[in-house]
Amino acid sequence: MMYKTTSYFAVLMMFFFLSSCNTYKNIPYFQELGTSAAVAEPVRNFSPLTIQPADILGIHVNSRNPESAAIFNYNLNRTNNTYTDNGQNSPVTGYMVDEEGFIHLPLIGKRKAAGLTVSALRDQITDELTKLYRDPVVNIRILNFKVAVYGDVLRPNIYTLQNERTTITQALSLAGDLNITAMRKRVFLVREEDGTRRFIPIDLTSKKLFDSPYFYLRNNDEIYVQPDKTKYATVDRGYRTATLVLSGLSIIAIVLSNLYR
Repeated sequence: MMYKTTSYFAVLMMFFFLSSCNTYKNIPYFQELGTSAAVAEPVRNFSPLTIQPADILGIHVNSRNPESAAIFNYNLNRTNNTYTDNGQNSPVTGYMVDEEGFIHLPLIGKRKAAGLTVSALRDQITDELTKLYRDPVVNIRILNFKVAVYGDVLRPNIYTLQNERTTITQALSLAGDLNITAMRKRVFLVREEDGTRRFIPIDLTSKKLFDSPYFYLRNNDEIYVQPDKTKYATVDRGYRTATLVLSGLSIIAIVLSNLYR
């Protein structure tokens, strides 16, 4: 009898061990990467961000005559935010790109912005300003470059990004990384382009993510991390336990109330 009990216990422990190993296989990121040697490969999937309608552009202009260039550099309307360029406390102007893709600049007037990269627009504005100022220096940034990260992560939130070369893994790091109950193979990137909303599956366990055209984020991207069944079971078990405890306390309260009535 003792032998049968010991054998049963051993088989049960082996079952749990194998189940744990199988679950762990889904946890590490980029599983094709070796751990014995460094790997190097060229970056082929990055393309600079292009400006889109509804983007807010921070434009700061400086020249040898900064007083005359100050017309471009006022604090953002209807906001308490102060933006800086290159670590300097210089206010940056916010220009909304309208539905047709244009911005309206002092002295220059209407200027097409949508479809251009930030550097291309900067070069165009600099060329225009050389007619007005000596040695103008123009800095441009997309002020409302943001992504949403939600689902089974530590800190779901909407994150404003300063770097236009932000990746999916960097955004997940901002959100505190995935919880242990998150499904690394069931991450979805939601992206709107050219009037179409796309739902793109992402596998964080695969090194192929680095070569994906979706590895680098775009403005207003959303990242959803799906939880596994363990998450639901944990929450459901806690809810049921709390319900049973409250029910038991209610019954005890009723019994005591009847005893001391």
